[in-house]
Amino acid sequence: MKKNKLFPIFTIIIVLFIAAFVIWGVPYFFASTEQIKTGEGLGSGTVLGEVTQIIEEGEITLGDNPPQLYQIFRAKPLSGVYEGIEFELDNGKRQVRYDNIRLDVGNKLLMAITSGPNATLNAYFVDYFRAPALLLLVAIFVVAILVMARRKGLGALLGLTFSLFIVIGYIIPHILKGENPITVSIIGSSILLTVTLYLTYGWNLKTHSAVISMIFALIITGTLSWIFVQTTKLTGSGDENALFLVQMDTTINLRGLLLGGIIIGALGVLDDLVITQASALFEIYDANPNLSWRALYKRATNIGQDHVAATVNTLVMAYAGSALPMLLVFSMSKGNFSYIINFSFVAEEIVRTLVGSLGLIAAVPITTLIAAYFAMHDDGFGALRPFLGQKNSGGGGHHH
Repeated sequence: MKKNKLFPIFTIIIVLFIAAFVIWGVPYFFASTEQIKTGEGLGSGTVLGEVTQIIEEGEITLGDNPPQLYQIFRAKPLSGVYEGIEFELDNGKRQVRYDNIRLDVGNKLLMAITSGPNATLNAYFVDYFRAPALLLLVAIFVVAILVMARRKGLGALLGLTFSLFIVIGYIIPHILKGENPITVSIIGSSILLTVTLYLTYGWNLKTHSAVISMIFALIITGTLSWIFVQTTKLTGSGDENALFLVQMDTTINLRGLLLGGIIIGALGVLDDLVITQASALFEIYDANPNLSWRALYKRATNIGQDHVAATVNTLVMAYAGSALPMLLVFSMSKGNFSYIINFSFVAEEIVRTLVGSLGLIAAVPITTLIAAYFAMHDDGFGALRPFLGQKNSGGGGHHH
């Protein structure tokens, strides 16, 4: 039978993925990560402080800029070596401000303290203290997702926590170590999405099909990224943050970092697409198990086409939104838009958007094929079947 011919192929693929993860991925994940020694950067030397007195405030005009609010005030650090010592700071007296926020006594702020000539100490206003408002937003988000999605919402939160752990605890340290960002990103992304999908949707055939599809789509996205980054001669230096990395004398491969960023950037939408496509196919089959393979594939693909169209549009709009200030700069300076696409920082976003979209487009037929096989050959896994879990996380499913 056809299912008996296909089953060994899928079994070999799954075994190869597991073997690659155990032999290569696990030791790589736990490898030593001595980071490259770098100088102090953003956030270093910054402490939390509190405003104790407003000395002076008013409006001032700097150069050709419009009038702006300025304040001279006293503040004391709430931690660190200089805790409790009052310093005089100014905000807007000597530098252009882009906000009109007024500090009051008792407000928290971030301040930097530096040592000058003759052991004099200077304090500078760094930024506003936003953590409480951000924590409130996080709490509202957590409550909302738990009320709406319940058990799956809890799984999604655990998956989100694990994702942050992989990015901060694995991907960043290994890239800082000077390793190939593409290798690090593909391994980290595979571990990240696999665990996240299982935490959110459970151990079942639907999730197995989504995970296998996701890995194939990830490989396709990575390959296309490499081809078009090479073809368009992108170096990864289009982002100003990448230039900061170069100035810090690290040996980070900027082109590899760009490739890794494209792969990681495609993760979120890829996660959404593969699980939705697999779920749609399983629900269609559960509703009508008498459908032929061709009819099942066609109906699921129709849903996938709508999802891809919406997702690609979302992806493009998200990048366009983030690039809006840059586009405005070009419009105001009367730049030639036909030349804009040749600049590296614009070309990087075009490659990032289109390669990510191509990965999503490829994910639809891949997920549909694999999910159709899992749904229609539920009884074709032999002795392995009891270990593969339910057919669908929704609890439905027909067994033949």
